[in-house]
Amino acid sequence: MHKTGLEDSYVIRNNKKLRRGYTTGSCAAAAAKAAACMLLGKEAVPEVLLMTPKGIQLNLEILDVTRGENWVSCAVRKDGGDDPDATNGLLVYAKVEKKQEPGIDLDGGTGVGRVTKPGLEQPVGSAAINRVPREMIRREAEGVCEQFAYEGGLKIVISIPEGERVAEKTFNPRLGIQGGISVLGTSGIVEPMSESALIESIRIEMNMRLAQGAEYLLITPGNYGEAFLKEHLSLDMSSFMKCSNFVGDTIDMAVEGGAKGILFIAHIGKFIKVAGGIMNTHSRSADARAELMAAAAIHGGGDCGLVKKILDTITTEEAVGLLKEAGLLEPAMRWVTERIHHYLNHRAYDRLKIGAVLFSNEYGWLGETREAPELMDILKAGAGFEKYKE
Repeated sequence: MHKTGLEDSYVIRNNKKLRRGYTTGSCAAAAAKAAACMLLGKEAVPEVLLMTPKGIQLNLEILDVTRGENWVSCAVRKDGGDDPDATNGLLVYAKVEKKQEPGIDLDGGTGVGRVTKPGLEQPVGSAAINRVPREMIRREAEGVCEQFAYEGGLKIVISIPEGERVAEKTFNPRLGIQGGISVLGTSGIVEPMSESALIESIRIEMNMRLAQGAEYLLITPGNYGEAFLKEHLSLDMSSFMKCSNFVGDTIDMAVEGGAKGILFIAHIGKFIKVAGGIMNTHSRSADARAELMAAAAIHGGGDCGLVKKILDTITTEEAVGLLKEAGLLEPAMRWVTERIHHYLNHRAYDRLKIGAVLFSNEYGWLGETREAPELMDILKAGAGFEKYKE
């Protein structure tokens, strides 16, 4: 079996030992280096050494070599390690061709997406090859030119034949990247189950929305919020995006990006945690859902018997049902929304107009924070919300 240099490179996530991998950017840079070596050196290159920005050296196998009179094409297979990556196993090709004018021309071919909306890292019309992979590719190609004392130029085209099919499983269609996947990677190495990669994808989408003129963002943690929005609320979806569990990071990015406001549409199961100041709502970071719902019951006027029942619930929907049955849902949710108002504004340092609408899949609308009505007026695409509440 070919040794890549990552055989003993692991991270620990949730008490599991997970193997690192390497990015599409590393694949593209290695393929470009190999193709340039074969084009200028006229000899076969079965593998290449690549130093990643992280400082880890890779030894990558070169596959599917084809040659023409003034060009060479070859591929490197993407290995995402133990990360659940849609691009894992794809062949990333580089075709390197001589040109008379000095310098390196870099573009994307089949399966590499094209940027169609402003606000992304590359300008509209460019291949979706991010800055660090571009730098890696250019550095490797320039190094080969120096090695062989070649004074002409090179045209490099990166292709990923399966990229268009795989792009449907990524954020790219929502970001306005059409025709394929992006060539990514800031370190050259894939960190398995990395939260930073998810947060970065949220940042990219937010920057795109802001660059397109959105000042107020409409955000949900996930699919439940999106479904509730589409079914019950008449709000402008042009500024809509998802934040997964990263409520705090999303607020930080909005402040940094100059947004004027955020309206969160959130299931009570996620945002009850925000009422406790928990800004990463993933269960492995913190739970306390039952405890916070029990506190809400006390503030709503509930007795010890109700509190004990709520503390024994498995889901937040069960707790909502118990509060409704006791006639305490409305006062309990007033306490919850006041707490959420406090913690959202605390995280935003009062630099955003920020609010939240809470709902339950079973019981519908539950409550809203103080600034939510004004934010809904700003984001309203037509009448509908007040009618739903009635």
